[in-house]
Amino acid sequence: MTPQSEEQLMKRQEARRQQILDAALKVFAVRGLHGAKMSLIAEEAKLSAGQLYRFFESKEELFITLIRQVAKETAREIGNIYNLPGSPYRKLRAFTATILEEDGAQYPFKLIQQANTDEQVPDEAKQLLGQFSAKRFVEELLPLFEEGQRVGDFAQGDARELISAFLTILSAVITLNMPLDDDHRLPSADLLMRIVAGPGA
Repeated sequence: MTPQSEEQLMKRQEARRQQILDAALKVFAVRGLHGAKMSLIAEEAKLSAGQLYRFFESKEELFITLIRQVAKETAREIGNIYNLPGSPYRKLRAFTATILEEDGAQYPFKLIQQANTDEQVPDEAKQLLGQFSAKRFVEELLPLFEEGQRVGDFAQGDARELISAFLTILSAVITLNMPLDDDHRLPSADLLMRIVAGPGA
């Protein structure tokens, strides 16, 4: 086998592995650990169960791998809010709009919610889930909110309390388990931003 074909094979295997993880994210986020079956994940990934087991020996191994990946990606996304253009208000609005409007952007948050309420989650996954404490997210967003309060973008008062209220409502919206139709839709990013908006927003 030539070095080039070995490299191509590795790239194909990595793409297939990520295909499985993407499918697993959707299935675990919707069904939880207990309700998810490897057959459902294989179906979502458009693969056979046998192909799935070549990459992951068990549902638990797949779940832990997924939690580890989501932990890294979520931490990176929260940090990236500071790289977005515009005022603190515009940064938070863009971040919120991405979560609410992009296909699949809510799955990591739904997965975390499912995993935090499931008693059957493996111990290693529970340790990884410790990275998703509300306190950590509040501390990550605190400089943004403090700057926003200084320039009038965000309402005055205890910044930590304001962040906590915003994240609680955003989390509730994301994990809402109700059928949506024309009469009952998810709120827009602009509507949610009214929770924190100051006079300068």
